[in-house]
Amino acid sequence: MTVTLPSDAEIAAAHPPLPIERIAERLELEASDWQPRSRHVAKLEPSALERRRAGTGRLILVSAITPTQAGEGKTTTSIGLAQGLAKLGQSVCLALREPSLGPCLGRKGGATGGGRAQLTPADQINLHFTGDFHAITSAHNLLAALLDNHLYFQNRLGIDPRRIFWRRVMDMNDRALRQCVVGLGGALQGVPRETGFDITAASEVMAMLCLAEDTEDLRRRIDRTLVGLTYDRQPVTAGSLRASGAMLALLHEALKPNLVQTLEGVPALVHGGPFANIAHGCNSVLATRMALARADIAITEAGFGFDLGAEKFFDIKCRSAGLDTAAVVLVATVRALKSHGGVGRDDFERPDPEAVARGLPNLDKHVESIGLFTERPIVALNRFAGDSDEEIAVVREHAAALGVPFAVSDHFAHGGDGAVELARTVLAYAERRSEPFVPLYSLDQPLPDKILAVARSMYGADSVHLTKAAERDLDEVRRLGYEALPVCVAKTPDSLSDDPRLKGRPEGFELTVRALQINAGAGFIVVLTGDILRMPGLPRRPLAESLDVRGDRVVGLS
Repeated sequence: MTVTLPSDAEIAAAHPPLPIERIAERLELEASDWQPRSRHVAKLEPSALERRRAGTGRLILVSAITPTQAGEGKTTTSIGLAQGLAKLGQSVCLALREPSLGPCLGRKGGATGGGRAQLTPADQINLHFTGDFHAITSAHNLLAALLDNHLYFQNRLGIDPRRIFWRRVMDMNDRALRQCVVGLGGALQGVPRETGFDITAASEVMAMLCLAEDTEDLRRRIDRTLVGLTYDRQPVTAGSLRASGAMLALLHEALKPNLVQTLEGVPALVHGGPFANIAHGCNSVLATRMALARADIAITEAGFGFDLGAEKFFDIKCRSAGLDTAAVVLVATVRALKSHGGVGRDDFERPDPEAVARGLPNLDKHVESIGLFTERPIVALNRFAGDSDEEIAVVREHAAALGVPFAVSDHFAHGGDGAVELARTVLAYAERRSEPFVPLYSLDQPLPDKILAVARSMYGADSVHLTKAAERDLDEVRRLGYEALPVCVAKTPDSLSDDPRLKGRPEGFELTVRALQINAGAGFIVVLTGDILRMPGLPRRPLAESLDVRGDRVVGLS
């Protein structure tokens, strides 16, 4: 029998958040370690990281198989798992990404979980929160303004307007701004040139803030950020434009992790929000370390499927910050497996164990990919109300055949109680490994070899093709001395390949690279594949059309 739950908002209203000081106490924080931003939100000071609890926390990464467009519930599962561990008496803290207004007002909606596995206060977190996204947007656009101002006043550095890489950003889906011309209107309005906008989640400033170890590390990253070339093709950086101090000032408060809670009062650090399909897809290093310092178990997630966010979690974030995991939870859903088995979205609710079985090769590939990082996955089936026992049995039996731990989690309907099975499974298998994870490639490999290593091992590609434009970009990367950086592949999340139409486990395909972008401050090379765009567009019927305010409540934010 299908049980109809109240709406997310009704469930949240029935579980009012605790005062933030109660949540701070659960992390053994002192009054000097945090600053309140509202009754239920706080910023954490660096002192909270300097004074660690006894022992070292274990880090659990939550990832997923290749998702449907609605997502398979990594955030909801992360929250449910944390609540389940708390039910078992464990000291646990979440470390998650901040939502972007783009998907909140576009197609996907909010990013604070759902049902009885939510973060609260959801409306604050999903909308302006503590202003971190606004600070990142402002810092990014300040650098763009200083650059154009430099062009206007004599251009003493000799910047070539045709070779400027630094675009502007905004935290909104707006396809009309992807390509534009600035400086029109006559000599007093600036130097005309082509440019465009990316979404803030794709900003290099976002990536820098999320990878920074501390304030001075962030300053160094800003200093070395490449914004363009001179007429004689020499690099121009934010440091040479004397932008670093002002950008750092705008980011000073945004660098501090945000403390909130789940519906069941589990502490959650929500900080940073790069997308995984166009950026590196992980929350901040500072928040992750803070969670490890203040709790015995820290749970974090990486965006989209394991091939995107989790690969970057290991090869970029963990390599840079010296982090490692105690376990990886791989979220699967019956509907995603049906999708990979050839079932359309309109038929997800119809029981079809055979379609589930046909979709299992996608699960197999992600299990294999996790093993490449010397980690053993735990498969978590995020249960939906319409899932049949027969469909779930197909996945359970397949996991047993693979020899990997498996648990059904019903956290959406039952909160922490519904995730206790998963929590017990994680505790049983979250053992420290004697050997650290092994990156997919070494940094001294040629850049095409790094791309090929990711494409073969994570996606199942046979080869990689660089277009003529990408080959020119590669020449520039080598000439400027950036080939030793790791790669951050921008790829569709809808397929293991670069073609969103290919479901399941594609094999024997060629990955096409159309451009390379140097993110010297963040410390990686962005590899653009397929038709992936760094500024999304709104759907035909954006969720913004249903958002409203009634009384003192925001409604329509799913």
